[in-house]
Amino acid sequence: MKAHVVRIGNSRGIRIPKSVLEQCQLHGVVDLIVQQGQLLVRSAAKARAGWDQAFEQMHRHGDDQLLDPESLPSSEWDRKDWTW
Repeated sequence: MKAHVVRIGNSRGIRIPKSVLEQCQLHGVVDLIVQQGQLLVRSAAKARAGWDQAFEQMHRHGDDQLLDPESLPSSEWDRKDWTW
């Protein structure tokens, strides 16, 4: 996709189509990063922002239970000897 650099007051800018913004989930504040002569535009929102609050709410409502009992440790070694 190509875009034209246009005058915006004393600055220059590009118009980003709505479909591209939606696909990239860009809204509000973005980070502009120059890497090796290229411009990278990414959301300024932090990944996993708000997860702590969501987990707290899940715990309060009892929604933080294991859904896949088959993923539980399958051997005595798994249960007793395995450490991270």
